[in-house]
Amino acid sequence: MSEQLLNNRDIEFLLYEFLDTEALLQRPRYSEHSREVFNATLETAQTIARKYFADHYTKGDANEPTFDGEKVTLIEETRKAWDAFAEAGFLAAHYDFDEGGMQLPEVILRTAMAHISAANVGTAAYPFLTLGAANLVRSFASEQLRDTYLPPMMDGRYAGTMALTEPDQGSALADIRTTATPADDGSYRLRGQKMFISGGDQSITENIVHMVLARIKDAPPGVKGISLFLVPKIIPGKNGEADARNDVKLAGLLHKMGYRNTTSTVLSFGEDAGSEGGAVGYLVGEPHRGLHYMFQMMNEARIGVGSGAAVLGYRGYLHALQYARERPQGRMPSNRDPQSRQVPIIQHADVRRMLLMQKSYVEGGLALCFYASSLVEDAHSATTPVERERAAELLDLLTPIAKSWPSKYCLKANDLAIQVLGGSGYIREYPLEQLYRDNRLNPIHEGTEGIQAMDLLGRKVPAKGMAGYQILTQEIHKTLSACAGDKALQSLVEGLNSGLNQLNGISENLLLQMSADPDRGLANATLYLDVFGRVVVSWIWLRQAAIASEKLAQDPALSAEDEGFYRGKLQAARFYIEWELPEITPQIALLESANSVPFDMQQEWF
Repeated sequence: MSEQLLNNRDIEFLLYEFLDTEALLQRPRYSEHSREVFNATLETAQTIARKYFADHYTKGDANEPTFDGEKVTLIEETRKAWDAFAEAGFLAAHYDFDEGGMQLPEVILRTAMAHISAANVGTAAYPFLTLGAANLVRSFASEQLRDTYLPPMMDGRYAGTMALTEPDQGSALADIRTTATPADDGSYRLRGQKMFISGGDQSITENIVHMVLARIKDAPPGVKGISLFLVPKIIPGKNGEADARNDVKLAGLLHKMGYRNTTSTVLSFGEDAGSEGGAVGYLVGEPHRGLHYMFQMMNEARIGVGSGAAVLGYRGYLHALQYARERPQGRMPSNRDPQSRQVPIIQHADVRRMLLMQKSYVEGGLALCFYASSLVEDAHSATTPVERERAAELLDLLTPIAKSWPSKYCLKANDLAIQVLGGSGYIREYPLEQLYRDNRLNPIHEGTEGIQAMDLLGRKVPAKGMAGYQILTQEIHKTLSACAGDKALQSLVEGLNSGLNQLNGISENLLLQMSADPDRGLANATLYLDVFGRVVVSWIWLRQAAIASEKLAQDPALSAEDEGFYRGKLQAARFYIEWELPEITPQIALLESANSVPFDMQQEWF
């Protein structure tokens, strides 16, 4: 069966009805563009996705990268995909015209990346990481570093990575051990080892630019003593000198459950170092502010991970939907005639339940991530400073949700898709088992669910006197007020309003618990993260339902296809708010009582 990767009608709805991306054309930065330019850009992304990324999705999984002690080898299609992406200008799509970019809005670039990731998330990781690393160089590096490294990262000659994790330190970055020693020429010499570095070595680009966190000698302890360094695999020659191989060595490749066409590496910096040696690195920005800078790339990556999870779930859902429409099996319970024709399995109630659950997860997750990308855009290009600050504060609050919610529930969508296909979903002849394996990484990398939970409750909610939280509640109340007069949405409005009131109450409760006992107050943060996510996604669904309800009521000339699309939006919103949102009630009961059963479990009792 011919596989659909994403639903273009839904993409169009999210961009131009849910977000009103066309309104960006009124901003000076985008005045030379048009909706036609946006659409042509996305059509190019789709073409590249299908022709150069989807063609080796299974092959890259079955033939993962190898390392012979000297060189990493990937299947040739990986290079062709990288080249096609770079030649189309996507590595510089969001940069200004005078920088050699396409000056496109963030949400258009991220939509293009959604198409690429849906086609082949393993190969898409290389441009995904390079976009983030290049943004770091552009934002914080010196003019000399920008001039040297940014152009080849924009045109695809260089790739980029982020090197944070160490063999002994994962999320606890305050305890990293990689050191940086000043050299006489103003550079630094780095020594240490980094692990789980995606794209840390490969054979598709001339060079790799590693953005590395390390500690300068006598730096303050903890996160306040971490600095950011640009460490190239190859040091470009100056004044006609030959390029030089830096002391960055690949210690080995890691063999993963999914994302197999992305190299996962252990890198040694300064492995061959004598007393004066080490990997040559260049300080980015000011000393001891490295984690502050790196959070730009990390937050971009977190939204990108959420989006990647959403599109993997989306692709699985569409595959299951098509299969369910075509696969005959059994008869309706009311039909007692064994000689009658079997019905497509989509007619069975439980299959429809599983498909509707998937739809609510993947369309809700993608809408959430597109909304987060629109906030990134508004934080940079909104008309007034107040609008930019407001968008930035709301984005800061919602980033843990945009990362963690799709990573959890769009993975669940993949699980449900496998279940729809039954035994066929479990075998490699169908793509669902690979989609599940690929998506299983997303609740882990760029901050686990538990890390996002502590970040949300411990930092983001109380930040600046709950400023971001207050903005969110204001936005939700705007939606509730706008929908109050629509009888078709009455139960949804009541459900979300109740959910928001419950969230407000438990948020205040938990902040008091944290002030009294931080360890116990944060012990159930993951449960709070889930409550928060359910309320936010219910809001996202109510916004979509409001658009659908208005279209159905006011446009009598809707085509049958559009009518079905909008009715599907309404039904998915009803499902999520009536079936999924009520789960917060027992969750909040546990949180309110400060239930400490997991916290009180002693390690000797396991």
